[in-house]
Amino acid sequence: MSTSEDQTRRDIRDEVDEDLRSDVRRLGALLGRVLTEAGGDDLLRDVEALRALTIAAYESNAQGGAADASAGTVSIEDAERLVDSFTPERAEQVARAFTCYFHLSNLAEEHHRVRVLRARDGAGDTVVTDSLPGAIEQLVAEVGTEEAAERLRGLRFHPVLTAHPTEARRRAVASGIRRISELLEHRDQLRQGTLTTAENDRRLLEEIDVLWRTSPLRTTRPTPLDEVRTAMSIFDQTLFEVVPKVYRMLDDWLLGNAAGARPAEAPAFLRLGSWIAADRDGNPFVTAAVTRQAAAIASEHILLGLEHAATRIGRTLTLDEVDTPPSRALDGLWETQRSFAVEIASQIGTRAPNEPHRRVLLVIAERIAATRRRDADLGYRGPEELLADLRVIQDSLRDAGALRSANGELQNLIWQVETFGFHLAELEVRQHSKVHREAVAEVRAGGKLSEMTLEVLDVYRTIAFLQRRYGVRASRRYIVSFTQSSADLATVYALAEAAMGSPEASPVLDAVPLFETFDDLAASTTILAEMIELPEVQARLDATGRRLEVMLGYSDSSKDVGPVSATLALYSAQQRITQWAADNDIVLTLFHGRGGALGRGGGPANEAVLAQPPGSVDGRFKLTEQGEVIFAQYGDKTIAARHIEQMAAATLLASTPSNEQANQSATEDFSDVAATMDARSRERFYELIKSDGFAPWFAQVTPLEEVGLLALGSRPARRGLSIESLEDLRAIPWVFAWTQARINLTGWFGLGSALAAVGDIGVLQDAYSRWPLFTAMINNVEMSLAKTDLRLAKRYLALGDRSDLADLVLEEMELTRDWVKRTTGHDALLEARPVLRRAVRLRSPYVDALSLLQLRALRDIRASGSADPLDEPHQLLLLAVNGVAAGLQNTG
Repeated sequence: MSTSEDQTRRDIRDEVDEDLRSDVRRLGALLGRVLTEAGGDDLLRDVEALRALTIAAYESNAQGGAADASAGTVSIEDAERLVDSFTPERAEQVARAFTCYFHLSNLAEEHHRVRVLRARDGAGDTVVTDSLPGAIEQLVAEVGTEEAAERLRGLRFHPVLTAHPTEARRRAVASGIRRISELLEHRDQLRQGTLTTAENDRRLLEEIDVLWRTSPLRTTRPTPLDEVRTAMSIFDQTLFEVVPKVYRMLDDWLLGNAAGARPAEAPAFLRLGSWIAADRDGNPFVTAAVTRQAAAIASEHILLGLEHAATRIGRTLTLDEVDTPPSRALDGLWETQRSFAVEIASQIGTRAPNEPHRRVLLVIAERIAATRRRDADLGYRGPEELLADLRVIQDSLRDAGALRSANGELQNLIWQVETFGFHLAELEVRQHSKVHREAVAEVRAGGKLSEMTLEVLDVYRTIAFLQRRYGVRASRRYIVSFTQSSADLATVYALAEAAMGSPEASPVLDAVPLFETFDDLAASTTILAEMIELPEVQARLDATGRRLEVMLGYSDSSKDVGPVSATLALYSAQQRITQWAADNDIVLTLFHGRGGALGRGGGPANEAVLAQPPGSVDGRFKLTEQGEVIFAQYGDKTIAARHIEQMAAATLLASTPSNEQANQSATEDFSDVAATMDARSRERFYELIKSDGFAPWFAQVTPLEEVGLLALGSRPARRGLSIESLEDLRAIPWVFAWTQARINLTGWFGLGSALAAVGDIGVLQDAYSRWPLFTAMINNVEMSLAKTDLRLAKRYLALGDRSDLADLVLEEMELTRDWVKRTTGHDALLEARPVLRRAVRLRSPYVDALSLLQLRALRDIRASGSADPLDEPHQLLLLAVNGVAAGLQNTG
């Protein structure tokens, strides 16, 4: 490496926080020891040689150096030659080594983020703008105290967990990473040079050795119930405890010195949803029986959590009846408990004869346990009944003057019941409109029903069972994919009646249209106008205070017309739907079907909330949390708390007059810009994807087919048996494959042509400074482009035999890169976001190493025509796919 290149690398590292650098250095050194112990000095030497070459080549390219070694610089070809020289066994070992490095550096960055957040929280009383206190302060300033309080009471943040297969890590790998993270946290509390530090090093080596020796590839595809259990681990580790802590943080700020001495004012604003084992659109493994089992698993987890919390709090309520006398209501509750839980009440009464609040709460804990065991005589019929009992205790404590006990841990338990109920997360059923049409046609024909139709009908019986067992909140939303007419929503109710025998016996259902394609988004308000004329929908509007939910699909709309037109079409559809709702006195909730990757609506979600059309949020924001995003946002308690707070704050801020005015005026001012960008970007996108033979070419130049061999999730990657058109392909592998090829086409293609069509730099820079939607779009594309690599993109595109399509992609990539920099006024991508820029620049050479290994495997596979997933090229390819996913992070 040249002196200047080495200095550049050092300059970047010097800008990274020393604590983070120290963690990465330590983990990297420990990994080096593990590699030497496992594979000898030769393995570490090969890994280090490839690392040095990819770093030098990257820096040379970044500085515009010569592209060949003869000019005195290292090129990507040098690294490629080293990769080609490896034996198959060595290539796999090197791929696993780089993947391990990314897992370790990812956890170090996460650990450092936690460290920074904790330092911020302990820094004093400064209110951060994107915090809940900051949002409320701004609300008060703009709309007054009373209106701000009213908006806070109506706040709702509703994440919906989905099992889309973008989390490439095995659960065993994720568990190992978590153990290493815990050791890092423990190390922060140690003094250097002590025996305890040596023990920490030894344990880190042990866990890194386990990580190295654990195969990163799943041998079997997870079932829907496996996916449910994975999600439950997030609930157990973080959400159950974090959610009341977020409420408490807000309440402490609202009440100030009176916190704990006055009734809580913070609302339980979070509701959790889940598609896991309920989304059956294209997933034959999600059956009615599986959905029922998923609900039982979730209920078991929440009831266990509530039982343990009630028991723990009950044991601390050792308040004597002389100093803290019970209220009449509490005495009445105790007598009621004694009447139907004679033995339990007697035992508890003997242990706590003079502690009335304690004994009542301990009986409540026993009743929660009975609910979990399905003991109908002792168990609660629903969460409302439990809440009523808890409030009797709380009111009694307040009446007796024990305000701290009334408003402390007991309030946390009340918040948990309000948030999670007995079901934990509402299971939202989703099915394709075509399946419904075929099923209702069979039912009306009166002949023998197919297995598919029988399964569709059984789903309604399952929903009815879940509502009887866990309450209506457990499962009432029925989402119709590819809604194309109001008839697609009418079939939801018609099939429910067919399944249950009568409308009266049918479960409570809210049919939710999902508009996914460009045409369906354009027709959305017409469909909705017809929908609310349906008698079943009118009845639900009357029952809910005219509340209605509409879902918007980001993934398929982007695949349909490209990222630029999809973004503009989604914004326009939200404007029209919001106005339609206002005209029809509808309380609207828009449900955003976003993915983790930029081609599927990804990017900073709180920024996206603030860029929504005026009136479209109104204190309620619902979105899907998909794949690796679930672990990234909710895997750590501190990060989960920050994410929930940021999203809730953004949901409040989105409806402030200043934010709505900024969005409204910018939308009007730049309407001509939007029209020009829409037309040109869509034209450019169609020029690519509508070319003859595009779909097979796409499968040739990316690891699309091979990615399908990864046992990532339970749902198949495509709808048909082969890829002859994009309609056969799901949005997730469409994005995943382009990302793996270091092209990221789904995040930016068409934007360069769109900006060039506008042509006026002054107008574009003005739009970037004043138009939130445009700003978010440019910032997201800037990040997407920063993770592309022209050198590697050319190598992937060369795998195909269509130079015309390859040239089109490369031309648009360079055009977009140029116009994005001109629009932002920056000389380099991510210039205004130095932390992110440093992270991408430090990571990219390591990802390059894995990409070269992947390219080697792909060339072998293409040359041999092999389809054997167990042969050496396929195994190397899948290892490299796994590693690239870890390196780039937001892959799907």
